[in-house]
Amino acid sequence: MNYSVTVERIDGHGSLALAKDASLVLDTDVAGRRDAFNPAELFLASIAACMIKGIERVTPLLNFKLRGVEVRIKAVRQDAPPLIQRVDYELIVDTDEDDGRLELLHRNVRKYGTISNTVAAATVLEGVIRRSVVQAAA
Repeated sequence: MNYSVTVERIDGHGSLALAKDASLVLDTDVAGRRDAFNPAELFLASIAACMIKGIERVTPLLNFKLRGVEVRIKAVRQDAPPLIQRVDYELIVDTDEDDGRLELLHRNVRKYGTISNTVAAATVLEGVIRRSVVQAAA
């Protein structure tokens, strides 16, 4: 399988990424901008999207029932030379499945994720999976 993205500079404040029928404005302004993802945020979003896509792929195979998934993800950047030293994530799954099944889902996500496996080969990628806690109405 091959992937292709074209990114065009719009101006000194941003660029436009194009893939298939989709487009995404990127923060490529040296000063930054709040209304678009910068390269590091896009990197993290890519890892999180990979994990969610993996969950979508394996839940039917595992007959795993869930109502929702959230990924909270952070990176630590080194300045010289500039690189991402580590990525930490938390997979939060809204499910009634038991803890063993939740860990099985996590193992499958870690084992079969194209982006997460690529990142794990290049830097520290660590995380946990946990059940979401629904807040009772007061």
